[in-house]
Amino acid sequence: MYLGADVLDTGSYLTTVNELCDQLPALRPELLWYVTSHLRTRVDLDGVTKVLVEEEKGAPIGTAFSLMTGLPLAMARHYPYEFPSRQVAFSSEYDRSTLNVNGIDPGDRVCIIDDTLSTGGTVAALIEAVRDLGAEITSVAVVVEKADNGGRELLERDLGVPVHSLMTIKVSPDEVHVVEGIA
Repeated sequence: MYLGADVLDTGSYLTTVNELCDQLPALRPELLWYVTSHLRTRVDLDGVTKVLVEEEKGAPIGTAFSLMTGLPLAMARHYPYEFPSRQVAFSSEYDRSTLNVNGIDPGDRVCIIDDTLSTGGTVAALIEAVRDLGAEITSVAVVVEKADNGGRELLERDLGVPVHSLMTIKVSPDEVHVVEGIA
């Protein structure tokens, strides 16, 4: 999945282009199933009432996770609706924009699912929105964590939310190195 992934320099960070996150090449169902089933084993879902995912890159994983667990899927979208939602600004490794969190109700217990944790900016904004909506974040589950970009520290230390990941990677200009976890 990450071995042989292309590396791009965004000017601020080294980022990867791969099958799971970018659908380059097209995402094989067996890879999505493999990743989702392994991610499911890392997360305690006792008391969780909803899964929240950001629409762009986390949607395939979050959708599969929702189907696998039977938990309702809430979506954070880049465009607003005329219906009530919570809009939050975020800054991530590759984007600065706003997200509109839909489908979260007061009292929900939410697990956030995402493809990659790098700086933590996107997930931190989702945590803020969920808390503003009167719901609770139980945990964050990601497939890939980029070491040395500060995301885990932001979420766990500063925001008090446990993070579960399947693999930790380090990205150099020439390659992706799997530090820990599945390759």
